Amino acid sequence: MTKYVLFDTETTGNQSDDRIIQVGAMVIGAKGAVEVYDELCSSDVAIKTEAMEVHNITPDIIEGKAPFTSTRFWNDLAELNNENNYLIAHHITFDLGMLKKEGFENSMKLIDTLRCAKHLFPDASYHRLQYLRYSLELYKKEQAEASKYNITIKAHDAIGDVLVMKLFLSELVSKVKEQYPDVNPMVKLEELTNTAVMMKSFKFGKYKGEQIEDIARSDAGYIKWMLKSLELDEDLQYTLENVLENV
Repeated sequence: MTKYVLFDTETTGNQSDDRIIQVGAMVIGAKGAVEVYDELCSSDVAIKTEAMEVHNITPDIIEGKAPFTSTRFWNDLAELNNENNYLIAHHITFDLGMLKKEGFENSMKLIDTLRCAKHLFPDASYHRLQYLRYSLELYKKEQAEASKYNITIKAHDAIGDVLVMKLFLSELVSKVKEQYPDVNPMVKLEELTNTAVMMKSFKFGKYKGEQIEDIARSDAGYIKWMLKSLELDEDLQYTLENVLENV
């Protein structure tokens, strides 16, 4: 029976040396049965102030906690790690990268709800999970959902974000059913996860809100500067490289 592992991590920071200090997960199994994980863990890496500002986890909160590789989630993940199951996260590249630092080698099918959002909600102003939480009015449904599993909702808290992601995954499935009615929704979401997105407009910078193709024609130098000077997500980089080739 296929299981769906929705997970999120909070970390000491977002640099190469940073590690996991909290994991939240919901494993959805047969007939909708859900197993919930909400675990804090220790790390030898100090929590960066910028990270504390986001997730509010301070050193005293994780003092004395077991390391991530001793958590219940880590132990159960090993049993779930096969090609029949799905591993799901919002910006999965980051969270999967954090798991890999702990020695995890993935065998599951992957769904990135961030990339799927870009494909299926192309006109959304932003695709951040908290933005989608409000723009799609998921917040109106989340308390009832949280009560089922005794979850406390907090923004930028691992299990709170997983709960929102679970609600958003339902929105993605509905979109797939509308646009691709003859395809298994989860199979399609896996396919979209592995397909780069051609972005339509800039989400930041001096041309925020303007069409990328228009700027490629009028100010190709700006796009070349972005590619050379900024750390871009892979979809924006893919888009900018392609528009430069085709204008």
